Amino acid sequence: MMTPEKLKTIISQGEGTEVELKESKDSLARKVYESICAFLNRRGGHVVLGVDNDRNVVGINPSKVQEQLDQLAKDMNNPQLFKPTYYLNFEPMNLDGKKVIYFYVPESTQGHSYKGVFYDRNQDGDFELRSTEQIANLFIRKSKLKTEDRVYPMLGMKDLDEEAFDELRRGIRIENSQHPWLNLSNEEIIRSAELLAIDPDTGKEGLTLAAILLFGNNHAITTALPAYRIDLLCRVNNTELYDDRELLSCNLLKAYPIMMAFIKKHLPEQPYIEGIQRFSLRDTILREVVLNMIIHREYSSAYPTTFTIYRDTIVTENWNIPYVYGHIDLQTMRPHRKNPKIAKVFSQMGIVEELGSGMRKMFKYTPLYANGKEPVIEEQDVYRIEIPYVPTLQSTDGESGQKSGQKSGQKSGQKSGPESGPESGPESGPETTQKRIIKLLTDNPNITSRQIAENLKMARSGISKHLHLLQESGKIKHIGPNKGGHWEVIE
Repeated sequence: MMTPEKLKTIISQGEGTEVELKESKDSLARKVYESICAFLNRRGGHVVLGVDNDRNVVGINPSKVQEQLDQLAKDMNNPQLFKPTYYLNFEPMNLDGKKVIYFYVPESTQGHSYKGVFYDRNQDGDFELRSTEQIANLFIRKSKLKTEDRVYPMLGMKDLDEEAFDELRRGIRIENSQHPWLNLSNEEIIRSAELLAIDPDTGKEGLTLAAILLFGNNHAITTALPAYRIDLLCRVNNTELYDDRELLSCNLLKAYPIMMAFIKKHLPEQPYIEGIQRFSLRDTILREVVLNMIIHREYSSAYPTTFTIYRDTIVTENWNIPYVYGHIDLQTMRPHRKNPKIAKVFSQMGIVEELGSGMRKMFKYTPLYANGKEPVIEEQDVYRIEIPYVPTLQSTDGESGQKSGQKSGQKSGQKSGPESGPESGPESGPETTQKRIIKLLTDNPNITSRQIAENLKMARSGISKHLHLLQESGKIKHIGPNKGGHWEVIE
């Protein structure tokens, strides 16, 4: 969400390729639609109504703010004006005691016209595309089809997951209870988000890959992307195999809360106060990392996407079509969205903010979370992020969230299976737990850590810790490889 401080920074830049300022004091400045059209056709940009060309905040007449908001929403959904139409989120704000309207226009994957005219943008402002060659070049540039726009005419609304729509509406309602999507049917949401399209080969309408990734049921995802997986691993103790694991093949709207729950379960909380705002450094940093994995991944590749927690570092990897090769920092980054339609849906829930803000948050807050260490980001064919953290805050049995007053992984209600259960059974104390583990190993030397966790109703990460302690104390030993060996009880 835009803040007054961020908005002042944008205004201070003045008008340019990605910023447009309009006075719009008593009536809506109609020229703003030309700028919207140009931003959609070029690289996107910020629009502020209530600010003159000299960057002075003149304000909008308070009695006219709602009228202008209604007009903007109405006109942007009018196909007689905009072809194709495009949904934007308009924010009324107070700035220096005056009313302004701010909105961000993302780059569109389609060519847009306003009143039958195509517009483009340069440093000097908006300009019409008059010649056939100019318009053709616009569509050539837009025709570089993104993977998320691939159409599957054999798949339709019946292949989408109702629970994913529930998740979307729940997130939207928290962010904006007046959001128009809350009153739309599932199909209307899909169409508004441009997730239904015509397959150029068959001429038939079908779901895009973005629709399948966001909302698809298991059948749809398997049909479109049989190799799609997100692998979450905790390797704090067992670096050869893992302490805990979640292998996700569900749609992204259901995967996102599961990923955040896994993070809360295994990584230390660290509250932080900035001004009058109190928030979690862990959640703020890792939310951006997770969104980066989801929004910037190249889904055409079968390369596995991984999120791995080590003792003092979090490492993520996903396949990528490089935009900037090599090391990325605040000076070398070139913000762009590789899957803008997926990003658009997450932005409706207020999760995705303006382009580039996630990277800036990572570099701003990671040193506070990791005693001065910075994130390491490398963009090659594989996009890799390393986030350091302080291991002394980490509980190796997966209970770090509980130690900081957070119930580990249970708030989201998304996890299933034995790993989401309580950390200990009805009897407490490490000695009692270890005696029960030894009995299970005696009865069945081939038992796995997962089976032990299921039997004792404990998290596998906790079981791994106890097995490690028992081995160190010489009470048990493991014979053979980690996968396929057996246990031997010594005492």
